Order: sequence, then C-alpha cells, then structure tokens
Amino acid sequence: MTDGQDHRVLRELSRAVEAARPVVLATVVATRRSVPRRAGAKMLIFQDGKLGGTIGGGELESRVIEASHEVLRTRRPQLLDYALMEPSRGDPGVCGGELQIYLEPYMPAHTVFVVGAGHVGRAVVDLAHWLGYQTVVTDDRPERLTDEEMPNADSRLPGSMAEAMAAHTVTEDTSIVLVTRSVAKDVEALPLLLDTPARYIGVMGSARRWREASQQLADAGVAPGQLDRIHAPIGVEIHAETLEEIAVSILAEVIRVTRADDGSD
Repeated sequence: MTDGQDHRVLRELSRAVEAARPVVLATVVATRRSVPRRAGAKMLIFQDGKLGGTIGGGELESRVIEASHEVLRTRRPQLLDYALMEPSRGDPGVCGGELQIYLEPYMPAHTVFVVGAGHVGRAVVDLAHWLGYQTVVTDDRPERLTDEEMPNADSRLPGSMAEAMAAHTVTEDTSIVLVTRSVAKDVEALPLLLDTPARYIGVMGSARRWREASQQLADAGVAPGQLDRIHAPIGVEIHAETLEEIAVSILAEVIRVTRADDGSD
C-alpha cells in the first residue's frame, strides 16, 4: 500500500521518464516482522546522485543506493533480500525483520544518430524507430529532412555536422551511423564525431572507400587509436542487397555492440 509520499515518488518518476533522465525505482515488495517501511514504499535514485522518497534510511538505504549504481550501469533490474537482525554479521539494521526490495531501471531509449538522409539513411531510421530507438538524422540537404521524407525521425537536423552537434548532444548512449554520399562527407564529419563518447560509430561503404577515408583522416592528424573505434564497412555480413536488408545489417551490428557493452552477453 502506498502513501502520499510514495504517490509523489511516482509523479517524480513520470517526470523523469518524460525528461529522459536515467533513474532507478526502488520498491519494498515483501516484508516480515519489524521493518522501517512496509511493502509498497518507494524511492528514486538518479544517476546524478539525487534521491526522491525513502525506504527507511540508514545503512539499508545506503546499500540500496549503492546497488542502484550497478542497475544504472547494466540496465538490469535486481531483487535484493535483507535481514535486519545482526549488524555484527553484516546485516544493515537491527529492527528484527526481513524485506525484499526490487530495483527497476528506467532508462531513456538508446539513440541512433544517422548522418546522411539518403535512401539507406531513411531505411535505417525507419527500422530503428520500429525497434524502439530514439532516432536523429542530419543532412546538409534540407529537402531530405521533411516530414514526408523522414516520417519516423524524432529529430531532424539540417545543416553541417558542426551545426547538428550543436543542436543535439551525443552521449555514450548513442550509436552513430554514417551513410553519407561521399568520402569527403565522411572525412568532414568523423573528426567531430570521434570527439564524442558515442558507444558505436559505423561508416557505410566498401573496404576500398574506407581505406581512402581513413588515409585522409590520418593525413589530417586523426590518431590511429581513434580510427580503431570505427566499424567499417558498417554492418553484419548477411549478403544484404535491398535497402531494408542493409538496414537490418546495420542495426544488427548496433545491437551486438551495445548489448556487449551493457553486459548483456
């Protein structure tokens, strides 16, 4: 049973989800005997350390906060069991009871940032949207970024790469898909993108095209270690031919890399 404080926690959770703020909801789901708060008590733990509500305070709450850091990192829920009897044996309290606490992560959708709004770019945006990702697309051709051309893009950023990045922050929870129309566009965009913490950067084109682009980037002073971050040619080899198959190949690689990074393997 929830009280007024817990209803406020749920309202704060709703605001956090709407604002795409990573947060863990800690809920007491079962209790026995004497415990600080009963089943239904809730607390929020934000990535920046802010808290909302309480599940009882003290060492118990401190341990739940610490466990929440791992939940934020892995994006996986946890069910915690605590006995509040003997601190000398490591228990986080002396109330005399037992309780279970469920830690549930609420994370913003992973962003797929598509550079290049051609036919492949649209296919990637469409599939990424269907998969539940946040979709962002940029191109220096505004006519390619209309509602009709890119109906499934959550954000459309016309202009240069520098302008697009000024309008949208690339975080570690972003995968960048370069499907541009030329080596020159790749070479223009990549030095800026390599300075971001993006989890994945992939570049479309043949192996020969990538050799040309990487040589130009090296000549421009991009360090070899930076170039090692790039997946090129982009995608999982499935002998794709159609636009839709190419999009499947690209998103399959995005999924493989992001799932490996969050510990889902």
